[in-house]
Amino acid sequence: MKQTIQLRLGQHLTMTPQLQQAIRLLQLSTLDLKSEIQEALDSNPLLEMEEEGSHGDQDRRSQRNENDVSSGQQDNDANNEKEINAEAGSLPDELPVDSGWDDIYDSAMPPSSGGASRESGDSGDYLNQRRSARTLHDYLLWQLNLTPFSDLDHAIALTLIDSINEDGYLTVGLEEVVLSFDEDEVDIEEVEAVLHRLQQFDPPGVAARGPQESLLIQLRQLTDGEPYRELAIRLMSQHFDLLAQQNQNQIRRKLKISEEQLAGIMSLIKSLTPRPGTLVADSEPQYVLPDVFVTKRDGVWHVDLNTEATPKLRVNPEYAKLIRRADNSDDNNYLKNHMQEARWFIKSLLSRNETLLKVATKIVEFQRGFFENGAEAMRPLVLRDIADALEMHESTISRVTTQKYMHTPQGTLEFKYFFSSHVSTSGGGECSATAIRALIKKLIAAETPKKPLSDNKIAAILADQGINVARRTVAKYREAMAIPPSNERKRLL
Repeated sequence: MKQTIQLRLGQHLTMTPQLQQAIRLLQLSTLDLKSEIQEALDSNPLLEMEEEGSHGDQDRRSQRNENDVSSGQQDNDANNEKEINAEAGSLPDELPVDSGWDDIYDSAMPPSSGGASRESGDSGDYLNQRRSARTLHDYLLWQLNLTPFSDLDHAIALTLIDSINEDGYLTVGLEEVVLSFDEDEVDIEEVEAVLHRLQQFDPPGVAARGPQESLLIQLRQLTDGEPYRELAIRLMSQHFDLLAQQNQNQIRRKLKISEEQLAGIMSLIKSLTPRPGTLVADSEPQYVLPDVFVTKRDGVWHVDLNTEATPKLRVNPEYAKLIRRADNSDDNNYLKNHMQEARWFIKSLLSRNETLLKVATKIVEFQRGFFENGAEAMRPLVLRDIADALEMHESTISRVTTQKYMHTPQGTLEFKYFFSSHVSTSGGGECSATAIRALIKKLIAAETPKKPLSDNKIAAILADQGINVARRTVAKYREAMAIPPSNERKRLL
């Protein structure tokens, strides 16, 4: 085989480390991005966070003049001299040689992100001010320590409290509690008596063995003058199955009451708490941090980045001054490499913010009807529509819209919320699946509780409005919104 030389021209994309880093940052959520930034700050000494009010002007001057060492040094000396003169009245003439500054003077707390001063009482770290969540178990133990019990009854009460779940229900049988003690040490009657005392604890209805017993406990703790109290107790204790079935006629027949009395009983029962443990148990709130804010100013919708979601980073000007261009020593190369990495990281963050702002702005432009009139005016939208409008790849739009949130007048919504499939209308147009779900929710909210709308009826109503959807499609959308079927939505009143 004869060897020949051929010339070929071609193009290919090289995934440089900088491009890989930009793509990785683009798809990170806000919380993951903060972790990535913190990791970069810990590993790169030339990368630091820019804090407001901490000589920001001086640092920016130093960055612009990082090649002019003498000029930067004069600015620092001048500023340091001013600070020393300002504090000269409160400083001693000399400090002990073997002592540190912190041994004599208290270190100042760093300023808070919101700019609150120390004089206002803000410590600067709100996470340290949050109390730990109060659990139902701790609340019951606190009441137990205030209640006089014998040693044995106290041990039984502890066992019972340990078996109460977050909803406030007892999850074990009394026989199991008896078996947890030594033989012949306790009997079931004594356990029953201790349980009865625990059921008088706050919140009302706690330590019950089921919803029926919990509601009965709450009814019996009401005052005797409460209207319909006795009738509600009779209904709850004797005809709980009819109440669960919402059998209005049978309830009226069994209790021999009028429709007005039944209405009063149902109103009283609805005022009770079926899961009493939820009244006490606190959980630390998990807030969603929006990436962008959408506001309407002067009749125009504006999209702004959330500056608190991404902290401001910069290259440390003091370390940058130490870099010498013609020096190839190990220390100088170490600073050069980290200097380049810091600049790449900052550039990737800026690129992420610009792409995020472009995509969010285009989404708001497409879905202006939603922001003006609500979910019923949502337009069909897919990732390709945004990609074509911005001349980006569809995969880039997918990364930008994953786990990113937008704060709007309608609430904080994920970017993916604005993308949905479409259904053809009788007029030849298209209707968004999100708009159809909003219409279904609106129809169900306005239905008569005694005669709720079936899926077939909802499909017929939508067909009258020109939206052709099948019954199974209505059922799928209804289940996606966690709305029960018509037979479970039926209410007595």
